[in-house]
Amino acid sequence: MRPYELTLAEAADAVAAGDLSPVELTDSVLGRIEAVEPELNAYAEVLADTARRAAARAAGELAAGRRRGPLHGVPMALKDLIDVAGVPTRAGSRVREHHTALRDSTVAARLAEAGAVLLGKAHTHEFAYGLTTPQTRNAWAPDRVAGGSSGGSAVAVAAGAATFALGTDTGGSIRVPAALNGVVGLKPTYGLVPVDGVVPLSWSLDHVGPLTRTSRDAGLVFAALTGRQIPEGRPDFASLRVGVPGNHYFDRVHPAVEEAVRAAVERLRDLGARLVDVRIPLAEHVKATQWGLMVPEASAVHEETLRSSPELYGADIHPLLEAGRLVPAGDYLRAQRARTLMRQEWARLFDDVDVVAAPTVPLTAVPRDTETVTWPDGGTETVADAYVRLCAPANITGLPALSLPVGLDAEGLPVGMQLIGRPFDEATLLGVGHALEQTGPQALTGRPGLAPDGAAARLVAQ
Repeated sequence: MRPYELTLAEAADAVAAGDLSPVELTDSVLGRIEAVEPELNAYAEVLADTARRAAARAAGELAAGRRRGPLHGVPMALKDLIDVAGVPTRAGSRVREHHTALRDSTVAARLAEAGAVLLGKAHTHEFAYGLTTPQTRNAWAPDRVAGGSSGGSAVAVAAGAATFALGTDTGGSIRVPAALNGVVGLKPTYGLVPVDGVVPLSWSLDHVGPLTRTSRDAGLVFAALTGRQIPEGRPDFASLRVGVPGNHYFDRVHPAVEEAVRAAVERLRDLGARLVDVRIPLAEHVKATQWGLMVPEASAVHEETLRSSPELYGADIHPLLEAGRLVPAGDYLRAQRARTLMRQEWARLFDDVDVVAAPTVPLTAVPRDTETVTWPDGGTETVADAYVRLCAPANITGLPALSLPVGLDAEGLPVGMQLIGRPFDEATLLGVGHALEQTGPQALTGRPGLAPDGAAARLVAQ
């Protein structure tokens, strides 16, 4: 097996045992980047020389018996919103074309302290204000969208061009590309992972979290970011109550997505969980609340630059930023009130269940030039609205949410299922995810979280 194919947990075990050096692992991943990057374009910048120096430093520390933990010597990518001292943070925009970070963000510093090896910066939709990351191609099918805004991070992991990566999630931007590229994406509880040194989109909705190949891998990165260890072993399924929504999450969902997710829910029942029918509270207000919070906050972030250099913004996000300047204060306050009510009602929902299981997104990766989706009932919505619709509740409420792959559609594209939990109960989500990964078609390929076809496989075969 080639080192770049290893999951984070496998790589960590091999490095700890002395069977694999950080230098060998990093060189393997850098070689993979060189092979797939011309077609996938996951990276805004690859720091090959820096990565090799960091890997050699990690190898020396390990040889001296100073192991920092499971991330020590493991290569990873950071979304190009996350500051690393001396490295550009361009956020996918001409606005920040000449920006270089003066110091590390907290998350970058914590990963560096854990010994992780930075490979480079992964592409983002401009300022994270979009759901497709248009410059990056899907790891399973390069004619399809990568998902966004953490599309570069997800594609790098799915293609073997990073062992793990960090992304950000404001309306689904970790979970959407995770679902579309067949990897695992964790949005932690709001405020648990620091966002200082991360270019903001919407202060009250932004989250930072990992994209990995397995739930166990996500737990290892989560522990490094937060200091919260995820227990080994599976949860007590005999006492686990899984909420299955009767509204919102299965409305206007592609049949292949619904079929795969409901099959995964049945596997949870087979593991011993009790399924509980639930109603999602205030679901009819999700879209208005999400946009009512995000749009004016995003415009406030960019207020100065919108006045001085509006021409530097992309054609898709400039109108959104201008529109946000016109949102009345009363509308923003009503959205905040709606958020408070949603948090209260979701807290009551979790009196009766331990996790909620639902689709991550209502459809798989669409062709790259697709702008709208038409549903069987004749209704249409934009691709961005479709992809954000099922993810937004966890951003509005700040609840932790985990996306993991649970099947394939008829075209062989990954389907993602989302597990949503109580505040600060990431351990249950990751434990359930890990247990589910051991059953049925969860392992979609010969190697967990690696795209078997599409651009990556074809390039390697050539």
